[in-house]
Amino acid sequence: MRKIMKASGITLLVTSLIGCSSSEQFVSRSESGNKPSASVEQGQSNQVASSPSPPSQLADYALKKSGDPLPNDMYFKDYGTNQFVSTAKDRLSTFAADVDTASYTIMRHFIKDGNLPPAEAVRVEEFINFFPTSYPAPTNQTFAIQADSGPSPFQKNLQIVRIGIKGKELSPKERKPANLVFVIDVSGSMNQENRLELVKKSLHVLVDQLQPTDSVGIVVYGSEGRVLLPPTSTEDKQAILSAIDELQPEGSTNAEQGLVLGYEMAARSFKPPAINRVILCSDGVANVGETGAEGILRSIEDYARKDIYLSSFGFGMGNYNDVMMEQLANKGEGSYAYIDTFSEARRIFTESLTGTLQTIARDVKIQVEFDPKKVDSYRLIGYENRDVRDEDFRNDKTDAGEIGAGHSVTALYEVKLASPVHAELGTVRVRYHHASTQKVEEISEPVKVQSTLSPDVTFLAAVAEYGEILRESPYAERSSLADVLKLAEATATGEEQLEFVRLVKDSMAIKRN
Repeated sequence: MRKIMKASGITLLVTSLIGCSSSEQFVSRSESGNKPSASVEQGQSNQVASSPSPPSQLADYALKKSGDPLPNDMYFKDYGTNQFVSTAKDRLSTFAADVDTASYTIMRHFIKDGNLPPAEAVRVEEFINFFPTSYPAPTNQTFAIQADSGPSPFQKNLQIVRIGIKGKELSPKERKPANLVFVIDVSGSMNQENRLELVKKSLHVLVDQLQPTDSVGIVVYGSEGRVLLPPTSTEDKQAILSAIDELQPEGSTNAEQGLVLGYEMAARSFKPPAINRVILCSDGVANVGETGAEGILRSIEDYARKDIYLSSFGFGMGNYNDVMMEQLANKGEGSYAYIDTFSEARRIFTESLTGTLQTIARDVKIQVEFDPKKVDSYRLIGYENRDVRDEDFRNDKTDAGEIGAGHSVTALYEVKLASPVHAELGTVRVRYHHASTQKVEEISEPVKVQSTLSPDVTFLAAVAEYGEILRESPYAERSSLADVLKLAEATATGEEQLEFVRLVKDSMAIKRN
C-alpha cells in the first residue's frame, strides 16, 4: 500500500533496551515544536451535512488556561499516510485488525495540558476504535461483519466505506480463569505525576473485577527486577492489594530483567485451560539491560506462541516511549492502551476487562476487494503500521491482530467511484485462527451502498477527519476543525462522543492561542 512519509526537522533517537533496537528510529517532538498544518485553522469543507453507560471521563478533564510546556522525550514513530490506490492496479486492501486505543488517550492528555499532540503521535485507527459501537454481536460464529458506505460529509466526490467487525461476547462468568502476572515499572521516572500512583489505583480496579478462580503474581523492576508477590489466588485479594499498595519508586529502569522474571513466573504457573497473560504497566523507557530490544521482542513473540500473552498499559507524559509500548503489545499478541486518568482505568478494567483478558481470535486479517467497475480508487484511513501483503491474507503463518471477547474493530475508507453505484462496491473478508480450536476460519460480507451515512458512521468520519487534521494529512487540507465540530455536535450522543466534541473545541482554542 502506498504511503506518504513526512519529512521534518525532528530528532531521530536510537536507544538500547528497552527504548529501541539498533535498527529502530523513534521520533521525538521535544526539539521540533508543535506546528500544526494550516488546515487546523483554515480550509473549507465541501459539505457538512449494547453496553452500560461508561464512567464519566469529564470528571477528570479540564483544559488548562495556559498550556504546559511541551513534554520532553516523548518517543513516537511516523508511519506515513496511506495514499489513494487505483483498483486497476490493486483491487485488494489487506491489513491486520487492531483494537489499540492508546493514541487517542495520549492525544487527550496533550489537549488537557493545553497542547496539540505532535503529528507522529496520531494513529487515526486508534482514534476511531476508541469509541464504542452498536454492531450486532454474532450468534453462531466468532465474528459478525458490518460493511456499508455513503457519501462523504467532507468531500463531494468521495464515499466513506465503513468496515466493522464485532467479536463474540462473553459474560464475566463465562470467561476462563485468569492466571495473571503484573510486571510493574517502579523506576525513578514513575515517581512523576500520573504514573505510579495511578498504576496502583488502576490495578486496584482490575483486581476488584477478578473472579475467585483467578490468580495474580507481581514482579517489579527498578534498578533490578524482583518478585514482589508469587502467584496468589484472588480469594486472598487483600494480600494482592496490600502488595500493590506497597509499590514505591526506586532507581533506574531495568525493564529487561522485569519482563524476563514476569514471563518466567507466568511460565512456571502456566495453566493450559486458563488465560495466561502478563500485564505490563510502564512509561516504556529503560536505561539498564544487557540484551537488545530485538532479543526481548523475539522472546515475547516466542512466549505468545506458547499461549502466554502480554497487554501493555502506558502511564505518564514526558519521558514516555509510545513506540516500544506498542511493539511489546504487538509481539505479545495483546492490546496497548494508555491510561491518562482514573476514569480511563475504570473504563478499561470494568467494561472491557473480559475482552482485554480473553482472546477469541488470533492473527485476524481483514481484506477488502473493491470492484474495479464500480470503484476507481480507494484509501484506507489509518492502519499504516498494520499493513499486510495481499498475498499473505491466506498465509496462515503471517502474524496479524488479536481480538478479545466482545471487542469490535472499525476501519474507514475514502473511495472514488468509477460510476454511480446503488448496490455493492465489493466484498470484505475476515480470516483468523479461532483461539480455542486453533482452526482457521474465514467469513465474508458484501460492501453495501447507502444513500446517506448513518449517524454513527458520520460521527466516526468526523473523528477520522480530526485525526487527519492533527497529523497534517494532505487529504485533510480542505477541512477544518470547525467542520469537524459541526459534524460531531450534530451526531454525538454518548459520554465519550460528547467528550470528543469538547476536545475539538479545546483544540480550536489552543490553536487560537
